[in-house]
Amino acid sequence: MMMARLRLLLAALWGGFLLCVAFAAAPNAFAVLERAQAGAYVARLFALEANTSLALALILMLMARRLTRDLGGKAFSLDFLLPAGAMFCTVAGYYALQPMLAAAKAGQGGLSFGALHAISFAFFGLKILLVLALAWRSSAKP
Repeated sequence: MMMARLRLLLAALWGGFLLCVAFAAAPNAFAVLERAQAGAYVARLFALEANTSLALALILMLMARRLTRDLGGKAFSLDFLLPAGAMFCTVAGYYALQPMLAAAKAGQGGLSFGALHAISFAFFGLKILLVLALAWRSSAKP
């Protein structure tokens, strides 16, 4: 029971953190700072977010495995797949695209900076939905 509550707390905090980054911290940086300063700030913010997301996804995946093992459920339940999907979005949307974004800024690569930014944005949006779905599912369980 305690682990289920901890899972809910972690999922809810993670979802809130992602929403804060997406709707408050990143947009407001561009509203009050010069473009170069805002870009540097947001780059650091998303690096922190990506590392935090990897850690939380791993913890929540391990917790889901433990809870399903204790309750005799399926090995790959939705409670495991939601944070796994969020981890995939982090790896693809940040770690895989970050070098490509830097190359596009330098005028290299096959895709434009705008196209890569849109792909990264889509992965981040999907990650938010996955984490919020996990928090919602966790709140519905006893």
